[in-house]
Amino acid sequence: MHLLISKKIIIYLSLFCFLVSINNITLMNFNFPKIKKIEIIGLNFNERKKIENIINDANFENIFSLDKQYLQKKINSINIIEQFEIFKNYPSTLKIFIKETKILAQTKKNGSDYFIGSNGKLILNDYSSSSLPFVFGDLNVEEFLKFKNEVDKSNFDFKKIIKLYYFKSKRWDIETSDGYLVKLSRNDVEKDLNLFFRLSNEDKFKNELVIDFRQKDQIILNGK
Repeated sequence: MHLLISKKIIIYLSLFCFLVSINNITLMNFNFPKIKKIEIIGLNFNERKKIENIINDANFENIFSLDKQYLQKKINSINIIEQFEIFKNYPSTLKIFIKETKILAQTKKNGSDYFIGSNGKLILNDYSSSSLPFVFGDLNVEEFLKFKNEVDKSNFDFKKIIKLYYFKSKRWDIETSDGYLVKLSRNDVEKDLNLFFRLSNEDKFKNELVIDFRQKDQIILNGK
């Protein structure tokens, strides 16, 4: 009886090994389909080509061997991008959904022109845009974003700014489309702008084109 059971076990094991061997040979000979289609949604043609080149240069054999972490790092190096998501559409399509950063202003750094993105990155600018405010000074992008946040909390419209001047003391001056030069204090930007907004809408202050908030608890007005 024990001998019969042992023979059955040997037969089953032999059959199992045979089937596993067959499957291994099949898997070794099976070629996963290569990435045949790359869909990039949310960028202009030139920026899409950059991402396509990144994928092609990485030479991923197929969608299963795609190194998502590597791809994320490379896409993050493109400064125009704010957010993105990568989807593998099996068996051979790669989809990437991208949100571009919002362009807030323009500046010059080390002799080159840049846009300032809401993602805190500088984007190389091949052409100037008169519709965006220009930032002068040795710009700290993080300080600019803090300043922009203070402006957005105030009653004053950021779109009315045509020039910004950044100082090493982390203080800002602004020139507006109405011809005002506003010298803001360092720590009360929202308060200063709310007061400026009120003054600029009163007729008796229309000729006071320089408004200085730098002195604590004082406003200095100068006309032309």
